[in-house]
Amino acid sequence: MISSMTGYGRGEVTRGDITAIAEIRTVNSRYFEVAAKLPRTMTLRENEVKELIRSRFIRGKINVALSIVRENSAGVPLKINTATARTYYKLLNDLRKAVKLKEKVTLDHLMKFQDIIEISEFEKGDEDEWLLVKEALNIAIEEVAAMRLQEGNELEKDLKNRIHALNKSIDEIERIAKTRLPEERIKLEQRVRELSLDQSIVDNKRLELEFALLVDKLDVTEECVRFRSHNKFFLEAFKDVEPSGRKLNFLVQEMNREANTIGAKASSAEISHLVVGIKEELEKIREQLQNIE
Repeated sequence: MISSMTGYGRGEVTRGDITAIAEIRTVNSRYFEVAAKLPRTMTLRENEVKELIRSRFIRGKINVALSIVRENSAGVPLKINTATARTYYKLLNDLRKAVKLKEKVTLDHLMKFQDIIEISEFEKGDEDEWLLVKEALNIAIEEVAAMRLQEGNELEKDLKNRIHALNKSIDEIERIAKTRLPEERIKLEQRVRELSLDQSIVDNKRLELEFALLVDKLDVTEECVRFRSHNKFFLEAFKDVEPSGRKLNFLVQEMNREANTIGAKASSAEISHLVVGIKEELEKIREQLQNIE
């Protein structure tokens, strides 16, 4: 099963007069990135929040927003540092007079300084409060995981169809390549005889050698076998328990390499046309893989 990197989840848990809300949004990224927006009472829990996310996801850009709603405002573990507020007020007034501003110092100006409001009681917030937030976060994580998996299933169906189409193109290339070998032999013999004035001096052994070299140059059997092998591993990767996005990207690179070799060897407009179609399909697959974990 493959998983997308796009998802959304929301968890909300209420206990007593406190409600914890967690929202998670994830988008595709080559790496694992977590940006967390936490309430002040949970600031020092940021690493624990990120570890919870990391335990469930491997790749993606993940935005986490946590909030705590209290019906009883008296229970908010915050306090005003009055001394600090007065100091800032005096400094701002001194600055205002120094630069001769008429504007008065307001509460909005003071609120720019975060240390005016302090966390009282526990720096990490109440342990019961953290357990509530953690529960809401786990609910959101599971919702995100379910959505990513659901989208991954849709991507898997699309990718399987494209891989089967590629296999058909490779079969057609191999068929055309085999039918062209007798034609190329006839062309080679004709060219040799046209260039030789005396047909009796044509060295048939040398002709056979040249044809063998030509066959080796035009033969794409090895490339077709490797291409099918990559396709097989690609489909098998869908069954992996571990995220397979990077593995699938590597296999697409290898398919593209084989397609380039087939195109370079091809002496047929039909094969060249099929190779162009294969490369276009591989590009579409590559784009789809950008959103797979």
